[in-house]
Amino acid sequence: MPAAALVVAPTLDEVRAWPATVDVARAARALGISRSMLYALIQRNEAPVRVLDFGSKRVVTASLVRLLEAA
Repeated sequence: MPAAALVVAPTLDEVRAWPATVDVARAARALGISRSMLYALIQRNEAPVRVLDFGSKRVVTASLVRLLEAA
């Protein structure tokens, strides 16, 4: 079984406990999409979460929580 198939999405409670911002890979895992897909959405200004750019992209955890709560 490929290693990617073993990745388990975090629970909403786990996401709530994350720091104020997280890297794109971690946010993508919570959303159930690939890192490259989230980067593509960010590039097209279509990301469903708030993204900050400090040289590297950071996803605002509160926006991620709001999105996951709405699901």
